Amino acid sequence: MVHIISKRDGPHREETAAKDFIQKNRTKIDAVANHLTGGRWQELRNPTPPPQPQPSGKLWYTPPGRPREAEPYVRISLNGRVVIADLASGRQLHFVGELRGKGQSRYFALATRENGLFEPLDEEIRKVLADLEGASVPDETSEQRLEQVISGRLGLDAVAKSAE
Repeated sequence: MVHIISKRDGPHREETAAKDFIQKNRTKIDAVANHLTGGRWQELRNPTPPPQPQPSGKLWYTPPGRPREAEPYVRISLNGRVVIADLASGRQLHFVGELRGKGQSRYFALATRENGLFEPLDEEIRKVLADLEGASVPDETSEQRLEQVISGRLGLDAVAKSAE
């Protein structure tokens, strides 16, 4: 014996009967639901938007803080970027260069287009630091020495000592 099961288009008779029953008795269903939920059922069905805040007439203005002068110092970050940063905020002021290579073969590369960097150094800073291009920086003491040399050449000695 073979049973052929096919889907019909449209809703089933039971679904249509249930929808009609709910539609005819909507007011009674809402009344019972409101009674059981303490009136929250009606609020859920017809939500009212929250009232808009009324202006009080007061204007609040917070004046910006007094602009401070930047306190630049030289910093070599963990990823090998050599930058001039602000001591108070930590923001980068100038990108000087980067340490390239690994281990004992690390060297300093100035931020120039020849070294593949898009944002080159200012011309005056580049002239002051030009002879440091390719300087060997194999360990942490060499990094500290490089920071001191760059600080000294750029006139950042006083700030660098206060950063320590």
